[in-house]
Amino acid sequence: MASFDLKLAGGTVHLPGGPAAQELWVQDGRVAQIGGQGDAGAVIDCTGLDVLPGVIDTQVHFREPGLVHKEDLESGSRAAVLGGVTAVFEMPNTNPNTDSAEAIADKLARAKDRMWCDHAFYVGATAANAEQLAELERLPGTAGVKIFMGSSTGNLLVDDDSNLLRVLRSGHRRVAIHAEDEDRMNARAGERVTGDPRSHPVWRDDESAMIATRRILRLAREAGRRIHVLHVTTPAELELLGQNKDVASCEVTPQHLTLAGEEAYPRLGTHAQMNPPIRSGAHRDGLWYWLNQGVPDVIGSDHAPHTLEEKAKPYPASPSGMPGVQTLLPLMLDHVAAGRLTLQRLIDMTSAGPQRLFGLVRKGRIAVGYDADFTIVDLKKRWTVEEPWLASRAGWSPFTGMTLTGQPIGTIIRGQQVMWEGQLASQAIGAPLHFEAVDFG
Repeated sequence: MASFDLKLAGGTVHLPGGPAAQELWVQDGRVAQIGGQGDAGAVIDCTGLDVLPGVIDTQVHFREPGLVHKEDLESGSRAAVLGGVTAVFEMPNTNPNTDSAEAIADKLARAKDRMWCDHAFYVGATAANAEQLAELERLPGTAGVKIFMGSSTGNLLVDDDSNLLRVLRSGHRRVAIHAEDEDRMNARAGERVTGDPRSHPVWRDDESAMIATRRILRLAREAGRRIHVLHVTTPAELELLGQNKDVASCEVTPQHLTLAGEEAYPRLGTHAQMNPPIRSGAHRDGLWYWLNQGVPDVIGSDHAPHTLEEKAKPYPASPSGMPGVQTLLPLMLDHVAAGRLTLQRLIDMTSAGPQRLFGLVRKGRIAVGYDADFTIVDLKKRWTVEEPWLASRAGWSPFTGMTLTGQPIGTIIRGQQVMWEGQLASQAIGAPLHFEAVDFG
């Protein structure tokens, strides 16, 4: 009889072909056998639970280096695994910016033995590094290139067509885009009302997003480069992106699928402030319509923490962004319980989708030969998000006090149990992610 390192017993396992009551057998950090017999050095009892492929969050800001009073790689990744996330793509708007080989190497060194989940880092596009991006995007541990078309946290900005084309023509991997039009937002700065964050989506309006998305689609075609539009907030953008699937993929966030401005701004104030903004209930409903038409490819948290002191500043001096990596899966499981999307669709958007778009190696599904990354959930568990559960250094969430159905129970990364029922393992084991374009290019 075959001998294995680990057996997951009694759970409903979500395989590429659908859910099945199967035993999972792990050897040397990878799925070695599905079903069948064997002996295992360790057994995890998953009776009554669902075993999902490891959840991958393709947009987080962990703020290190330079902004570690808000978050760091250790605390952000700890929040990730407590929320059932097994891997993250981390963004480049740090201080200094992550825009060079030296900066990527520094982040990888900082992550070693400190990050709880597997990880890759985006390199930020600038006018100065455009010609180097083809080389930078192929560095090990690099998720690809990120463009900020509109100003957000930090000072990474490429907002004119000539430099955008230079960036898009340098390299081959899919480029991640923050699509808000800088010129329109500058022209509309007078729409901001001091002390009233409800004016945030008036200033950064629908057309700010649409202008930028139209522009980047045109430039992507001109450059022959695939793009990935992040945190889409308007139904019109999703309709347009659905007509351009040959060149563009896109992301939606749990925040924009959950919050409606009419309720969120009066209740949360600046804690509901993010870029692009939380918009109306009609916008939220429109995002759900296009999600169920299959247009968004992935769900990313856009985890972007700031301290309570910073958020307490009167709008617009208050910074934009909110924590979200730990609540990504719980919020979306609650939407599954409410019938807004199927578990199969959620799995595709948080595991197979990221693998497909970005060429992740051995990630994104439960299959023999793939890394033994599992997110184990109780689909029926009702519970309330409370502050003591939150691990982000920011210490708050716009979803505190919400009662949800569906809870992450366990996080297993490469066959190692890093979280079970809210308790962490003794040490962090996160490692750099591998990509086809880098490892086999």
